[in-house]
This record gives sequence, C-alpha cells and structure tokens, in this order.
Amino acid sequence: MIRVLVVDDSEVTRRLLASLLGRDAGLEVVGEASSGDQAIRLAERLRPDVITMDVQMPGMDGLEATRRIMRQHPAPIVVVSGGLDPSDLTQSVRALDAGALAALRKPPGPADPGFAADAAELVRTVKLMAEVRVFRRQTAPGDRGLAGPEANGAHPGARPGVELVAVGASTGGPAALATILRALPAAVPVPILVVQHISPGFDAALAAWLDETTPLPVHLAADGQPLAPGEVLVAPAGTHLALAGRGRVALVAGPPTGGHRPSATELFASLARVLGPRGLGVILTGMGADGAAGLAELRRAGGRVLAQDEASCVVPGMPAAAAAAGAVDEVVPLDRMAARIAA
Repeated sequence: MIRVLVVDDSEVTRRLLASLLGRDAGLEVVGEASSGDQAIRLAERLRPDVITMDVQMPGMDGLEATRRIMRQHPAPIVVVSGGLDPSDLTQSVRALDAGALAALRKPPGPADPGFAADAAELVRTVKLMAEVRVFRRQTAPGDRGLAGPEANGAHPGARPGVELVAVGASTGGPAALATILRALPAAVPVPILVVQHISPGFDAALAAWLDETTPLPVHLAADGQPLAPGEVLVAPAGTHLALAGRGRVALVAGPPTGGHRPSATELFASLARVLGPRGLGVILTGMGADGAAGLAELRRAGGRVLAQDEASCVVPGMPAAAAAAGAVDEVVPLDRMAARIAA
C-alpha cells in the first residue's frame, strides 16, 4: 500500500484528489494539508510514501514547502498544479528544481470529458514516483555545482568535428539540465537540442525558466526553425523533435516511440542520420529506457555518447539502459557533465 499526503489550500480540490487516489486499491491517503507549514509537519509525522503538492497557497507556498521537505524529511513529491496561470506553471517548474519529481495539471471536474484520462494519469504518476528513492537536498536549488575550469571556458572549445549536442532526460531532468546549462560557457559554439519528458503545458514554462536562470538562450523548438550556435531548443510536449538536414529542426507528430512523445530515441536517431560522427549525445536521469536505441544508432554512426552516472541520478534507468545497450562512451557525474561537454 502506497501512503499519500495530499496538499492543497482548496478543500474542494483536496477532497477530489483524495477521492481519486483513494479509489485505487494500491493507494491510501493518510493525510491532508491545507498549507505549506502543515505539509511540513505532516510529512515529518506521517512519513508518507508520496506527497501531492499544490504550489500556489497563502502563507508558505508549495515551492518553499518542497524545498524544506526535501532538506528535512525527503519524500517523492508530485506537483499538482492549476496549470493555467503562467506564474503557477513557473512555480511548478521551480519546484522540480527544488526536488519534486513530476508536475501535473489538476484534474478538471468529473463532468469534463478529459477527467477520466487526467485522473488515471495522476494515479499512474503517484504510483511510479513512489518507486523513486529520494535523498536529502544538501544545497539550495540554483547552486552552480562543481564545474571545473573546462566548463567555465578555459578549454578552447567543442571537440573537433562536433556540430551539435542532443540531450535526453526524464525524471529529475529539469534540475540536471539547469545544472549543466548554468555551468557551460556562454559562448557555446554549437546548438543544443533537448528532449525532456514533461506534461503538456509545463514545456513552455520549463524553457522560459531555463532561459531566465542560465546563461544560454533557451526556447521551445518550432518546426523548421534554423539552428544557431549557443542556442538551446527544447522539444514541445506531444511532438517529436528531430534534425531536418544540417541546419534546421523538425517537429514530427508521429506515434509515441517506446511510449514517449517527444522521444529521446527519435532525437538521437535523427542526429545519427544527419550528423553521424559530428553528433554528441547526452543521456541524463530518467525512468525507463527512452534514448537507448537512438544512442546505439548514434554510436554506430561514429557519434560520441556521454551518460550521467548512477550516483547523481534521481532515477538511473535511462543512462543504465543506454549503457546496457553498449551505447555509452563515458559515464560522467552530473557536476562534471558540463566540463565534459565543453571538452
């Protein structure tokens, strides 16, 4: 039985979420909190397996509550956001940087045609996140980490022949991406393409937050958009991101690959086809095996692959799957990844 703490300042929403979760035979709602302060107290007393967290609450909001819980009484946290107000979406992404594992929109009322699908996604996500081992956060979100001199621009530039960096990430990815982008030199001489598994509506907020908090320009990718050195393009939720020739990207509305759209495998496979040995693939923390097959294609085409090490991953599934497929050249701790990319 997975024990869940529900946090939301709205009694109506708390009751709805508790009812949805409690209907599942594998879940038990053991507490409800209406404020960040109460959430911290109940997290300490109840030690739930998962916490669903609202971000916009009077007094201490969900972002600060997430930070404190992850420092004091770590637990898997799923942000459940209203998802309409831009500030709500931004706070949700910041909570991912603070240690929350996933962000979802609150299910609409039972009369809404999308209610059943959203409710099922909430239950599925809570169950999946309960499997994640979380650890006490020792540093505040936004710290630059331990990047070495190469990551700060001392190295003369990209590896000869590398024309593009492609990155795949899932659970824990937003914080890992921020760590890397903050430590890369501002004058990165190649474009960077990113596939991050994230719920629809949170993709634009993720790109905007990375753009504001890192030295590189970060934008959601647009179909046919030209590549520019030093620019980071993030795949929109619900569509694959791929290279369309040497100088442009394409958004592909094909079926999910391995259950994912966007899929890191699709991005890496297109890198293999278009650039071959001039492509660099980076696989970061995440649940499942997305990216492994595409990285295998990239490596067969002569490209190079870096994988985040298990110790620094929130969930090591994606890097581990790539390594098991023989698709990894080098395993790198997160705090050294920017230096290795720069090198």
